[in-house]
Amino acid sequence: MKPAHPSFFVLIALIGGLAIFSSTLSKTPVLPLFAHALQATPAEIGWIVMASTIPGILISYPAGALSDYLGARRLLLASLVVFATAPFLYLLVKTAPQLMAVRFYHGFATAIFGTVANAAIAERYTTERAARLSTYSSVTIVGRSIAPFLGGSLISLASFHAVYIACAISGVLALAAGLLLKDHTPGPKAKLELPRFWASLTTVLRDRSIMLVSLIESAQYLVFGAIEAFLALFAASLGIPAWQIGVILGVQLVSIVFVKPLMGRISDRVGRKQVIIPGLLVGAASIVLLPYAPSFFGLSVLSLAFGIGFATVTSSTTALVADLTRNGRYGSSMGVLRTVMDVGQSIGPVLTGFMVGVAGYGSAFTLLAAILVLAALMLGLLLRAGGKVAPDQL
Repeated sequence: MKPAHPSFFVLIALIGGLAIFSSTLSKTPVLPLFAHALQATPAEIGWIVMASTIPGILISYPAGALSDYLGARRLLLASLVVFATAPFLYLLVKTAPQLMAVRFYHGFATAIFGTVANAAIAERYTTERAARLSTYSSVTIVGRSIAPFLGGSLISLASFHAVYIACAISGVLALAAGLLLKDHTPGPKAKLELPRFWASLTTVLRDRSIMLVSLIESAQYLVFGAIEAFLALFAASLGIPAWQIGVILGVQLVSIVFVKPLMGRISDRVGRKQVIIPGLLVGAASIVLLPYAPSFFGLSVLSLAFGIGFATVTSSTTALVADLTRNGRYGSSMGVLRTVMDVGQSIGPVLTGFMVGVAGYGSAFTLLAAILVLAALMLGLLLRAGGKVAPDQL
């Protein structure tokens, strides 16, 4: 394997920061507020939020597997074209179904980019994998963290359209930077044959360890997707203005920027389990307390705590899947992880929207907390029972 070029990590992190900033700005906190302005019900808002995760279920594995054979550059550029074009479509939206359709198209960008970028980093950096993946993730989360503050301010000071114009600018800049990327191995790595494609998928799906970690990640993102959509609406129902809602969601993401690289390094040293389980429990505690802190300050503190728990879990899950990957199938493994994760993230908003409509925010938040506790118990009990989850890594 050739040594990684020093500029690759900086360039992919810059592109990721711009792309994820654009993507996050298009949804946090603007998406549920925009959908509400279009007269969408809580259940419909759940479906609108879910629409962008469906492409992840459909295309994450094929994108990852293709990157193993064709190299990362082509697929990353395809995703960046979507990042650059989707924001302009929001300017044409007049109804909730139209918004759902645009979100579906936009979802292809993050589905491809997230899978392929993580696989490319995991392939290049083997000895400090969790630290590199966590640092990359945190750089992208810098963009994700700025987005709620800017989005909330633009809504308050200008309009929803101003938010999507800012999304377009960032998406176009990401595409321009992406043109500078080069593949680790020039040209196609091998001829992609359908039997080999399915064999690679079957190998990953039969690995109980990878599937268990993917389910843990899925539970975490189920809750994250639900909180991302409905914490903004919960705050709005309390009369909190849009710019403060941006702050509430923003502090959650800022915490991830600082915590995730640290927890990635700790995970490299002490093991993945010792990081994942406490993170799940911190996230559960912060969510179940949300109905008891109906103020700007209280919601900000709990949002911050949830961000810390989320960062703690996700600093180790991606690295653990890479640790468990055999025969260099990083793209395939990351594709399966991303697919299972997107299944969870797609269920979260729909489930929460239904619960909010039927039983209110308190019951919905309690259910989300219970899911995280169940994930922690599942991982802990399976390990105690002698589960096959990489004992040398955990």
